[in-house]
Amino acid sequence: MRHVPFFRWVLTLGLVLIGCSLGLYMSAPGFPELRQIDLTVLEEKPDGSCRVRWTDPFGHRDREAPYVCDAERDPLLKAPVYDMDSGLGWDTGFVVAEGTEKGELYSLEEDGVAADEWIGLSDTLVMVGLLLTIVGLVGGNIRALARVGGVSPEIIRRARRLSQAAALVAQDHGRAVEAVHEAWAAWHQEVLDKELSLTPVARLQEAAAGRLLAEELEKAGVHSVRDVLDAGARGLGYFGVGRRTAEEAVAAARRIADEVDEAAVARIDPHRPEPLTTTLLVALWVLMEAGPRARNAAQAGRELAARLDPLLTDAAPASERMHMLRAGPQQRRRARSAVAELCLMLDEAEQERLREQFAQASVDLLRGPDNDPAGLSAWADFETRPAKYYGLLADVADRTLSSPG
Repeated sequence: MRHVPFFRWVLTLGLVLIGCSLGLYMSAPGFPELRQIDLTVLEEKPDGSCRVRWTDPFGHRDREAPYVCDAERDPLLKAPVYDMDSGLGWDTGFVVAEGTEKGELYSLEEDGVAADEWIGLSDTLVMVGLLLTIVGLVGGNIRALARVGGVSPEIIRRARRLSQAAALVAQDHGRAVEAVHEAWAAWHQEVLDKELSLTPVARLQEAAAGRLLAEELEKAGVHSVRDVLDAGARGLGYFGVGRRTAEEAVAAARRIADEVDEAAVARIDPHRPEPLTTTLLVALWVLMEAGPRARNAAQAGRELAARLDPLLTDAAPASERMHMLRAGPQQRRRARSAVAELCLMLDEAEQERLREQFAQASVDLLRGPDNDPAGLSAWADFETRPAKYYGLLADVADRTLSSPG
């Protein structure tokens, strides 16, 4: 269901009404500049309707006009008490002191009615506007508090740290395993190259069912299967070998290489510590020292990170109040549900001390040859338990290797 900003519209309407009230007040009819004068009341009725005479202070002449006297003024100011001889009364009034009506009698009671109506309407609008503004502010804040319910920045920070630790231990273990793969590939290729270098081209004649003449290759200076593979069909052509013979030789050499690769038994000779062998042993030694706990921690880290990542994505709006306010209803529901699941997972992780396990495993997996360039520790450890090293290599490199007898 789409969110309807009801209180926002109420607040907007209230502010609009306050603005209209201010506009009405500013545009209400104003009072002109006035001058107070004395009025001689010629005739007066009980309701205050009267006819008065006054001296125009600007035209310096006497003038008469109907007027609304103050019916509530003291009786001593009314006729005939005020002037027994003439039977006239007295009052005060105002004349306009500017513009085209200068000197004209001005009635506050009559001319002030329109201004009072405008001001009264302005007061009504401002009162209604203030009421709506208060309702919009209070209701909006209450609704906002309800919308930001479930904001848990600390829970999300802890879950992110746990996810980072889980992903890091998985990456560290992956790098350690990849180091073994790379060292194994280089070392195994070296062993294979040596074996093929010792395999004479006479073997090609056997692999090709007698269709090749080894003497032709030997006369061209090609003595081993490794030489054939290095030169290739085009390279053999430069030695004067025919195209068909060269292609058959390369095909036979590849079949022999596959056979040698399958049959070769890679052995680590502790009495001949070569660089590639040392690199392989050091890579294996890191995994040996880390032990099964590091492997288990890496697996647990991968699984935990896979569970945490989608929950953290759903819970993202709950990381800050502003994010929660901007989120839609469905996003807020998903965020609250995700936060609840994260709480359970964090409790389980704390009980099992997973972060400590991940951190320790990462430290163990970061060991390397920096302080031991010659790999003496790895060689010494290999001599004490070679079978375990061969077993680990077979497991990591997916090869079946036999330890030296």
